[in-house]
Amino acid sequence: MQSLLYVGSFCAPLLVLWLWGFLKSVTSKTRSIPGPRLARFTRLWYFKKVWDGSWHRDNMALHQKYGPIVRVAPGWFSLSAPDKEVYGIASRFPKSDWYQGWKHPSPDRWTLFPDQDIRRHAETRRRFQSLYSLSALLSYEPYVDSCIDLFLDRRMAEFARAGEVVDMAHWFQCFAFDVLGDMTYSRRFGFLDRGEDVAGTMRALEKSMPYSTLVGIYAWLHPYLYPLMEKIPGSGAAGRTYLMRFVSQRIAARNEARAKLRRADTKKPSMAADSDSNSGAPRDFLDKLMDTHDENPDKVTPHHIFMMGLSNIIAGSDTTSISLSVILWYLVTTPGCMAKLRNEVDSQPRTPEGKKIAFKTANTSMPYLQAVIKEALRLEPAAGLPLWRVVPKGGATVSGQHFEAGSVVGINAWVAHYDRDVWGEDAGVFRPERWIEAEKGDPERLRQMEAHYMPFGLGSRTCIGRHVSTLEMCKLIPELVAKYDMELAMPRSEWKSKNYWFVKPEKLLVRLSPRA
Repeated sequence: MQSLLYVGSFCAPLLVLWLWGFLKSVTSKTRSIPGPRLARFTRLWYFKKVWDGSWHRDNMALHQKYGPIVRVAPGWFSLSAPDKEVYGIASRFPKSDWYQGWKHPSPDRWTLFPDQDIRRHAETRRRFQSLYSLSALLSYEPYVDSCIDLFLDRRMAEFARAGEVVDMAHWFQCFAFDVLGDMTYSRRFGFLDRGEDVAGTMRALEKSMPYSTLVGIYAWLHPYLYPLMEKIPGSGAAGRTYLMRFVSQRIAARNEARAKLRRADTKKPSMAADSDSNSGAPRDFLDKLMDTHDENPDKVTPHHIFMMGLSNIIAGSDTTSISLSVILWYLVTTPGCMAKLRNEVDSQPRTPEGKKIAFKTANTSMPYLQAVIKEALRLEPAAGLPLWRVVPKGGATVSGQHFEAGSVVGINAWVAHYDRDVWGEDAGVFRPERWIEAEKGDPERLRQMEAHYMPFGLGSRTCIGRHVSTLEMCKLIPELVAKYDMELAMPRSEWKSKNYWFVKPEKLLVRLSPRA
């Protein structure tokens, strides 16, 4: 009898919650919005689909079946077109609780990406925007050039001479990690040197993604699950804790180095213990952050330094490596496009110092390169889940449908990027020329394309580090195309990805040979 009472006391609250959800679903003004039957009553349907790791494809199929607005869970609705009221610069729609899974449960350990406070996010973004601006990229270019030399002239050259098949998806992540390590801390992680997962960093990041993606669907569980999961080796929470510890150690080491320099009465703190601010070497991201802290410690706190240093690693390495993999995939599987890009690359002037194409040249004077990058990121953007937002007090009309306050709405870049009304009947075809055609002769179509193009997000929440990723792509792809012939070394059917927020390719096997 006592055991029955125990079971009943556990099940009763769940039954009440289910009944409450059922009543809301049958009385809501949005009850007519179509979607899978089970999604009307529970988030479990959506949870299972996200667990499977193919939500980007499932999301597209749902809109093909049900139309422009689809219910995916009680009170959660997927949109097929971006709406300015939801994602515009002045939007009042905050991020949903799903983003809670991407932060530490402690309320004082917030970071920029999951911050739901619109005002605080805007203030923080303004504070650090200049560090990620296009003009700031010029100071980071030497870090990228250094990693390109190691990546192409040493590691890829070794594979090419040996005739070995290379998993470019893995090596692109090695490259992206080392660029960010160099750019942020003036020290490569060592992935390019060793060709392996240094200190389990990649694995830690990979494990953290499914945890954050899934726990966010039931965000109320996060404060209870995280303390337990972070004690389990190999868990997503443990991976996130490892990365946080890594960043804290790097910051502590830099603080110590700067303190030593101050004690030595140098004119200005340098970017690292073994470098001189007057040496002409570029200054890294962490040093610039610490300078702003020294100038205004109330506005740029130690937590801000930690937060931005962590964000660079978690967001920057995967997005860039995925984008590089996708670009190369479409180039090696579309020889005509590869030939056009190579002709453009071969015709460009190169800097006398490193004999590389300068970022400014790649960004402004190579239209086909830009079209290739845009088209690849259109077909396979790195982020593969909806950008969930909460309808504010008073409700709102979105895409012609009125939503009650508290409803959660969101658009997935994959859905927007395959809309045939925008991209045409060949929306699923890699055709960089569509961007050049629109730029030259159809400004209205170009405006519509750009309004639906969202590989780095939309509006005020657009990825703050998108220009850093652009720098790496604009620098590496031309040099790779110029130096090596490449052929696919795997069946096309094996090009597969797993989607836990980032749609990450499982492998990209290529055989390289030096160009004559």
